Amino acid sequence: MFLAQILLPLYDNDKRIFSRDDFQEVRNELATTFGGVTAFLRSPAEGLWHRTKQDIHHDEVVMFEVMMDELDRAWWQGYRERLESSFRQDEIIIRIIAVERL
Repeated sequence: MFLAQILLPLYDNDKRIFSRDDFQEVRNELATTFGGVTAFLRSPAEGLWHRTKQDIHHDEVVMFEVMMDELDRAWWQGYRERLESSFRQDEIIIRIIAVERL
């Protein structure tokens, strides 16, 4: 079994906020494709990262999670590319974690 975690920014690179509809579209597509989704939308996580010592980037993100029995890498790579386009990002992080259901 696998857990996919998708980190989506609240704002684009020009600091324009994404609409609630943008996130609902992601939620609906994941729920339809995988039979369910968990969306962490109310308390955005804060991300910081360094490109160089002086170049610090800040992002506020929300997370979507889905569980699946099989991992279709091609689907996820294509989905990541669509999200990058829709959310106007250089890179969207999708983490796939192998999990054991107890």
